[in-house]
Amino acid sequence: MCSKLRTDSLCVRGGWTPKNGEPVELPIIQSTTYKYDNSEEMAMLFDLKKEGYFYTRLANPTNDAVARKIAQLEGGIGAMLTSSGQAANFYAVFNICEAGDHIVASNEIYGGTFNLFGVTMKKLGIACTFVSPEASDEEIQAAFRPNTKLLFGETISNPGCKVLDIERFARIAHSNGVPLVIDNTFATPVNCRPFEWGADIVTHSTTKYMDGHATQVGGCVVDSGNFCWEQYADKYPGLCTPDDSYHGLTYTKAFGKMGYLTKLVAQLMRDLGSIPAPQNSFLLNLGLETLHLRMRQHCSNALSVAQFLHDDERVAWVHYAGLDDDPCHELAQKYMPKGTCGVLSFGLKGDRETAIKWMDSLQMINIVTHVADSRTCVLHPASHTHRQLSDEQLRQAGVAPDLIRLSVGIEDVEDILDDIRQALEKL
Repeated sequence: MCSKLRTDSLCVRGGWTPKNGEPVELPIIQSTTYKYDNSEEMAMLFDLKKEGYFYTRLANPTNDAVARKIAQLEGGIGAMLTSSGQAANFYAVFNICEAGDHIVASNEIYGGTFNLFGVTMKKLGIACTFVSPEASDEEIQAAFRPNTKLLFGETISNPGCKVLDIERFARIAHSNGVPLVIDNTFATPVNCRPFEWGADIVTHSTTKYMDGHATQVGGCVVDSGNFCWEQYADKYPGLCTPDDSYHGLTYTKAFGKMGYLTKLVAQLMRDLGSIPAPQNSFLLNLGLETLHLRMRQHCSNALSVAQFLHDDERVAWVHYAGLDDDPCHELAQKYMPKGTCGVLSFGLKGDRETAIKWMDSLQMINIVTHVADSRTCVLHPASHTHRQLSDEQLRQAGVAPDLIRLSVGIEDVEDILDDIRQALEKL
């Protein structure tokens, strides 16, 4: 295949190039294990001295083809699929962190990730300091410690819809000798490629736009190959010193730029096992084939909806970076000139119950936990996805009690607006 394919073509043809007589569509290799003619070949696989397949928990041809496609879309050197977006974020961080370490993260991130970093990983001995993405360089710098291992943020925050200044965060991370990890779920590589702005590792919940049809749960970790782990060997012993579980193998020395990904698969996936089923990866690949088309429609519809809400007197506020007067508009134009995503947040004049009443009056738009689907759907985070957080934690995570997250789908935009309008008239 031509290595210079553009994004739209990679969505369709990336990852899988059939040879003569092979199926055009990526096949589902629904097998746990793979046969070899002698035990020496199997031994070489287990010692990481040879590439190949021996157990699907570590590698599967269907999964690997889809991972290659996502890596190509992001411009990375490789990727690994996981069974969920939360698993992807956990793996990306835990691959270079251990008990006694520390991370810095934007507080404008998905509530589940906020809880993962602030509560669950704390139980593993990994501390997290949250910072506002709008804080000054000096304020963000003050959050770093000698044992800080990475800086984390979301391209477009869920559910606040704030755009991260990726270039600035990359500069701060690198000045502290740590990588920048970016969750690029909402923008997707169709609209933003964080590696081009200095990010080092990208994660995705492939459950969202990449799938696009609410058919599978999955995640992905993509490595740019740009961060020099060996330059900070003392800070990353898991990558730069011998691994006793692999006969003293040192990942960065044995695999160079692929050291981070090799450890991710050979050690973490081996031990924790959050692998997606090949059937799920097959479904994900079908979604990826139309990602470039769907994102254009999502963005077009969302801008129309955002403009309608912006001008309606019953609406208190709207956050959508596509609006000219949105605080993130300038950043969006820099990082995502073709469009951001289909998700917007807004608040109605009134209180929390006003938001609930409006949602309960909707007829076509679905009230669901999901987001970034082909169907328009809505959620009140304070009552649903973020309900485990206290009011103070909600404020820290950038979630107001009246915030409504509206994920605009690819239906006819007039039908979406009709449903929003009739529900507003019932307030």
